[in-house]
Amino acid sequence: MATATLSAEEIDALEPYYFGLTWKHKAGCFGRLEDHPGCEWELPELTLGWQIVAWCTKYLNGLDGGHWTFTPEQLRWILWWYAVDQDGEFVYRTGVFQRLKGHGKDPLAAVMCLIEFVGPSRFSHFDAEGVPVGKANRRSWVQIAAVSRDQTKNTMTLFPSLMSDLLIQTYGIKAGAEIIRAHRGRCRIEAVTSNYRSLEGGRSSFVIMNETHHWVRGNSGDKMYETIDGNATKMNCRYLAITNAYLPGEDSVAEKMRFAWELIQEGRAEDIGFLYDSIEAHEKTPLTPDALRIVIPKIRGDATWLRVDAIIKSVQNTSITAARSRRMWLNMIVADEEALYGPDQLRAIVRDGATLTPGDEIVLGFDGGRYEDSTALVAIRLKDRVSFLLGLWEQPHTWDTEKRGRWQVDAQAVDSTVRSTFSKFKVKAFFADVNLWESYITDWTNDLGSGLAVKARQDAAIAFDMRNRQQETTRAHERLISSIVEGKVFFDGDLSLRRHTMNARRFVNNFGQYFRKESQDSNRRIDAYAAWMLAHEALHRCLTNPKQERTGSGDGWFL
Repeated sequence: MATATLSAEEIDALEPYYFGLTWKHKAGCFGRLEDHPGCEWELPELTLGWQIVAWCTKYLNGLDGGHWTFTPEQLRWILWWYAVDQDGEFVYRTGVFQRLKGHGKDPLAAVMCLIEFVGPSRFSHFDAEGVPVGKANRRSWVQIAAVSRDQTKNTMTLFPSLMSDLLIQTYGIKAGAEIIRAHRGRCRIEAVTSNYRSLEGGRSSFVIMNETHHWVRGNSGDKMYETIDGNATKMNCRYLAITNAYLPGEDSVAEKMRFAWELIQEGRAEDIGFLYDSIEAHEKTPLTPDALRIVIPKIRGDATWLRVDAIIKSVQNTSITAARSRRMWLNMIVADEEALYGPDQLRAIVRDGATLTPGDEIVLGFDGGRYEDSTALVAIRLKDRVSFLLGLWEQPHTWDTEKRGRWQVDAQAVDSTVRSTFSKFKVKAFFADVNLWESYITDWTNDLGSGLAVKARQDAAIAFDMRNRQQETTRAHERLISSIVEGKVFFDGDLSLRRHTMNARRFVNNFGQYFRKESQDSNRRIDAYAAWMLAHEALHRCLTNPKQERTGSGDGWFL
């Protein structure tokens, strides 16, 4: 059924996806109460949240005047975030609050920072009725982390209007542009950016990670996340990410955290106390004005200040891609239109826990650069068609060209990996793009090629020149697309192979559907995907040639 022909009733029936507990009912279903008559919200039995809500009403200002008031959606989030167990320990160590653009994530994050700063944010005891009682952290160190100063300002600039005179007087607060102190400097809120080395060993008590869909390798966002998580583990600190829908394939921190949460939901990873909360539109939602008038009121939750007509105008702006509009206004995890694959397609072919065993029969694919680029070696095991990234050499995102000169691949390390692979496994075919690696491929052919069952071409055991065989390479690429989409080839879930694959963009040449980088000067590498394609082509040749004579041997090989 095409989405363009959906009726209003059919669109209304496209229930959004509710992840987390904010929209969960006691009956186990999810969604707005008006869509589920007779249901009640599921709330935590033990939580500091009710005391915290009362504290906020007393000490914090609302953004439009008067006392601060949580929306019902925000209230339920606070109750769950401050849920405790029978021992008074927090149920959730970390979390993600993902909503559409303009939802009000920053004001909520600012309020949570003030709660952690001087509010009753720590468990004290249970009262006579068994209700948990909170107390202030007298050595609080709250951090608002982002990869740019402008992002931290989104939250920091909200504090002056949120802090009432009563709050300032009661706790002796001294506010600065980037640091706010209380209790004679024993407590503080500070903004921090992507110099992850300066965060190492920090004694933070609570961290807001702002706009983690922008935290990528190129701006050291991944290193910041690792440092924050390490500090949190050491100091018994909690941290929360607020984010919009991320772009699949960027390997952002938002994407990493979603992937980690999904592993927990699937029972493939231990639950570390991860509270993930998101409302996302159904994938069949059309971007027509009539459909958006039905869907946006559901996706925005209690953020009724978001004007539906203004969002519709933004979506109808043809200078903004449909995929970006879906991420911004429908909170959907969707790839760009030019992306070859969506996250669901790759997730469907993951074989978690798969490992290569010495002696396995494999085929190899190799694609490489030499300078300021990346090089990759990919294997596919014949018996189950599971793919593995055996080696990836790429320029570190922290490389300083001015100080250290032009980065280049460690060719000796690549050569060593190729040779050790042949010594550990039974390599049946090896297709390697010759560009920039001609001499090494010649050596590999002379030293290793005699044992291969399938040759890259009639006159070369390994060399596969992608530059001069465009038609053949295009057909090879189309075969890989078919195998991935139809679930006939798999991979072990390696994040780097996934990243390179998601980075590949659709490109149509004279022979069919090919792939390319998003732009000539883009630092989003695709070499591991190219190597995967070559390995897959080697696999295809093996499977479509039932009997091939081994080069330099007298025995046959049967599949």
